[in-house]
Amino acid sequence: MSTKLANPAPLGLMGFGMTTVLLNIHNAGFFPIDSMILSMGIFYGGIAQIIVGIMCFMRGDTFGTTAFTSYGLFWLTLVGLILMPSAGVQASTPAFMGWYLVLWGMFTGFMFVGSLKYPIAKQFVFGSLTILFFLLAARDFTGSELLGTIAGYEGIICGLSAIYFAMAQVINNEYGRTVFPVGENK
Repeated sequence: MSTKLANPAPLGLMGFGMTTVLLNIHNAGFFPIDSMILSMGIFYGGIAQIIVGIMCFMRGDTFGTTAFTSYGLFWLTLVGLILMPSAGVQASTPAFMGWYLVLWGMFTGFMFVGSLKYPIAKQFVFGSLTILFFLLAARDFTGSELLGTIAGYEGIICGLSAIYFAMAQVINNEYGRTVFPVGENK
């Protein structure tokens, strides 16, 4: 007898989406970085997504494994980059942070290409995340507060899109029909 495994993606999308919204409320200039954002980055954005990536691996989902594990580790490295200087480790320069964000933007751009065979909601998450990484990199390369604010608002939209896609999958599954459309890719 085979056991049907639950779809772990909504959990990972919620971890990503909620953490992304909170960090980008900061990037948009509303609040400073604080322990709440860092805790979300460690536990829900980081550890929860890594667990989801492992669950995707167990289901044979290469895309989900790569995406959730990578972005979970992104959150953990980002928190490390923020906290390590207080432990005496030299802080990264803004330009070097720009390169960190460019590499994540490149990775996400490739993941966006992979998302093109999936629903439009998933494509939007990866497309908007690609834009976010490059906006944040441009902010760090130029020192432009305006680019940081624009990135913050764009990141809020990106995070909300992940929350929507997560909840659409959960609710549509529970009702056995489309309640919240995701733009099925045919």
